[in-house]
Amino acid sequence: MSTFAPLRILVVNWQDRQNPNAGGAEEHLHQVFGRLSRRGHRVTLLCSGWEGCAGTAEIDGITVHRTGGRYTFNLTAPLYFQRHLADQVFDIAVEDLNKVPMLAPIWAGARADLLLVHHLFGATAFREANPLLAAATWLLERVIPVVYRGLPCVAVSRSTREDLDRRGLDRSGISVIRNGVELEGLGPATERYADPTVVYLGRLKRYKRVDLVLSAVARLRERGTPVKMIVAGKGDARAALQETARRLGIGDGVHFAGFVPDARKRELLSRSWVHALTSPKEGWGITSIEASACGTPTVASDSPGLRETVRHGETGLLVPHGDVDALAAALGRALEPAARDRMGRAARTMAERYTWDGVADAFEDLLHSVVARRGRRAGPGSPGFPGGRAVLN
Repeated sequence: MSTFAPLRILVVNWQDRQNPNAGGAEEHLHQVFGRLSRRGHRVTLLCSGWEGCAGTAEIDGITVHRTGGRYTFNLTAPLYFQRHLADQVFDIAVEDLNKVPMLAPIWAGARADLLLVHHLFGATAFREANPLLAAATWLLERVIPVVYRGLPCVAVSRSTREDLDRRGLDRSGISVIRNGVELEGLGPATERYADPTVVYLGRLKRYKRVDLVLSAVARLRERGTPVKMIVAGKGDARAALQETARRLGIGDGVHFAGFVPDARKRELLSRSWVHALTSPKEGWGITSIEASACGTPTVASDSPGLRETVRHGETGLLVPHGDVDALAAALGRALEPAARDRMGRAARTMAERYTWDGVADAFEDLLHSVVARRGRRAGPGSPGFPGGRAVLN
């Protein structure tokens, strides 16, 4: 149990962990707020639903309320709150912003508010969504400095904090609390796959740019390196990626594994020789830290978020985003057994610093600090703000 007085916490997030489209933001939500629930805090999650789902659920000690769907949640959430949750007293409302702003401080009615930001899409939205949805996302992000100015905020990386600062939020009020990793069950394998193997594990979305890795693998194979690739995950870009592999002539060397359970994920990350992640932008890059926990180095784009989870030349390699020649060269270097093992050992050491218990500790400090001030922004040096003890460096 926590030594803090119990808090009544409302979390507003696009999805919960059981949603078929759940990803890193949902992993973060349940790892942190599930722990806070077990410490005695009362946590309520308001999120979207999907066809056939239950309207309410209990997950990790969190009371989950579902309303609307993937594209309507921002419209239905305020109405659902007024009808079903407005009679409850919440000490603090945490808006988990990882799609578009929900504007929860306007309608949630808690004693205090906190904004949690993984990353913002910006122009990246136009690489994934249709022009209408991308434009709506881009425009909604423009209201962030208007609605959230003066509110305490958590960013999961320095790059996200810098992005928020550029958009007009006060940098002194933005904490950096990095994501954690579940170390239990993650560790170096006793044996790697026999063939040099590159693994990608995550959503199969266009903006993730898995096609870059496929192109780099094709170039290595053309040069005589017998490299194979495993693509694990699901998403609407799978068919296009399979066609890309076929067109590049490497279809026989690429295995599309689909969604994989945790045990299979651990096997893939620990037995593969190299993990690759070539997004132009990530909030933090949880899978790169999970690969590190498995003693596997990551080759990644030198992009916001990823440059904080990969230490170039030490735990993996960073390359200019979109440069396939540089990516192929980096993969080739990381596939060399001596370099792979050296960077893998350093990666495991780095990953051991990032525990979910430590992240939950930092959030608990920060939530109580914010509630004590009833939503007023704390000053520099206060717990949960730059220089305070709740910031994980």
